[in-house]
Amino acid sequence: MRPNGIVTPEEIRAARDNRKALRGVYKQLLGEISAILFRHDPIGINFEENTDEYDAEAGTILTRLRAGMTAEEATAMIHAEFVLWFSCADAGPEEKYASIAAEILGAYRQHELH
Repeated sequence: MRPNGIVTPEEIRAARDNRKALRGVYKQLLGEISAILFRHDPIGINFEENTDEYDAEAGTILTRLRAGMTAEEATAMIHAEFVLWFSCADAGPEEKYASIAAEILGAYRQHELH
């Protein structure tokens, strides 16, 4: 935006194109996170046909990821999400989420670079 508050048509198009690109990246990342959760199946609900079972959890995890997050922070955050979605008993111990967190952080960092 210009100092006078007027936005040019070119700036509007560039912003719109940037939003479309971001939606595509985050949609792909959301799918990757859901697939990681489905493969690890921390709650035991993978029945091979319900591949979207962890989509909601993937969405809340994606919104909480941030640049510079450590593996320990990611593990604690992902575990906390599963406790919220299910229960402490169903989620199990935090340590169970370490390998899940490592994979999710890896995917996030790959997308962060693009």
